[in-house]
Amino acid sequence: MNLSPDDLPEGPTSTTSPKPADAVPVEGRASSPVQAERTGAPVRPGVGLTEWSNSAEASSHSGSGFPLAASQFSNGQPAELVPAAPAAAWNDPAWNGWDVVRLMLLTIVALFVGVFTVLLIARWRVYPYASLGEIARIPLVVVAGQALAYLLILAYMYVLVTRERGRPNFLAAIHWNWPSNIVVYVLAGFILSLALQAVAHFLPIPRELPIDSFFRTPAEAWALGILSVTLAPLMEELFFRGFLYPVLARRLGVLIAVLITALGFALLHGAQLMFSWGPVLVIFLVGLVLTMVRAKTNSVAAGVIIHMAYNGTITVAMFAATDGFRHLEKLNQ
Repeated sequence: MNLSPDDLPEGPTSTTSPKPADAVPVEGRASSPVQAERTGAPVRPGVGLTEWSNSAEASSHSGSGFPLAASQFSNGQPAELVPAAPAAAWNDPAWNGWDVVRLMLLTIVALFVGVFTVLLIARWRVYPYASLGEIARIPLVVVAGQALAYLLILAYMYVLVTRERGRPNFLAAIHWNWPSNIVVYVLAGFILSLALQAVAHFLPIPRELPIDSFFRTPAEAWALGILSVTLAPLMEELFFRGFLYPVLARRLGVLIAVLITALGFALLHGAQLMFSWGPVLVIFLVGLVLTMVRAKTNSVAAGVIIHMAYNGTITVAMFAATDGFRHLEKLNQ
């Protein structure tokens, strides 16, 4: 290619090639985020590939035939480098819908494995002369198996985020974000429980529900009460508000994601409530509030606290109404 004198850049030239550290940055060509981080180049958030592409096109159409370089700098100072946003900001959450589906399927498997494991242990150590079918109908066995399944799923959630999706900080990836004022959320769970119990008085609630079978003995009531304020709200919030909601929000928007997440939360509890629309509606409202809190605060921990306080209020009320779970027959009066 022949160059005319007018095509040559103005100013003195040097025969010495610049070192990589002294190289002049060229507009329209971005270094990788890693390179920018290492060199300490300033980063302007929100600029992505489109802006870089437009800049590159502009430089390629300059009259000189060269990418715009030295002519773009004033007072001899290099222009601001504007690298693309880090990949982590583009990919939040790190998991996708198929990961959530796989998590659901593995939860079912974990429940089966957990209950069956506890069933065998109970047959071996506690009920050696009872059949497996009889042991499986014991609520304590079911609660223990469910607790074991929750621990297995929690372990897989950690592996999914940190190993499979490359986010070493699990709590940051799921937006745990512990709130500064815990008392506010505890109080919110308490008020939510009282308010929805008042609403339930105006809804058709069956006198007997499948979940009532877990309150036949004080030991069963204690076991379910402890589970309902510890592992159960933690795992439900991790799945629905930690994993499911952000995937739905990214694809469908916040409003639709809030509604679908709350509906899924209600359906999860439907079998315990015979899918009676009155109690299922109450659970749907609980899920709606919890998901709205997640969307507003960007905190899974806030929902966990409200959920624990909600369940804890009900558990304490039942404890008081039955004289410390000693007169469980009062629950059906």
